[in-house]
Amino acid sequence: MDSLTFLEKELTGPGKKQIDFKPGDTVKVYTRYKEGDKNRVQQFEGVVTGISGGGINTNFTVRKVSYGVGVERIFPLYSPAIEKIEVVQRTKVKRAKLYYLRGLSTKSSRLKRARETKEMTQGAEPAPQDEDKPQA
Repeated sequence: MDSLTFLEKELTGPGKKQIDFKPGDTVKVYTRYKEGDKNRVQQFEGVVTGISGGGINTNFTVRKVSYGVGVERIFPLYSPAIEKIEVVQRTKVKRAKLYYLRGLSTKSSRLKRARETKEMTQGAEPAPQDEDKPQA
């Protein structure tokens, strides 16, 4: 077994970092930066516009609009600089690559939220309903 295959199995094996998001989801990516002798963590929040590659070469693109200017950034999934990836909102899209978001304004580029399933709300209890109020 060559060293690249061994490294890929070690990084992508069970219990390791997995993709738990898909295109259209809003994510926060926490990235570690070294400035001089200090380390800091900076977050980049935006919509995942695509996932490319496979195995150890998996990359994902995140797009956000900052001060009216669209900013896209490509992150390697298995980079040691990425501290964590947090899913903020899940949405429902019909495409694997969301390049059409580039041409839309901020307000028109909003995506439909996905329905919450039992998997997404792990352990969350449903809100109690008042019996006094009539059903609409």
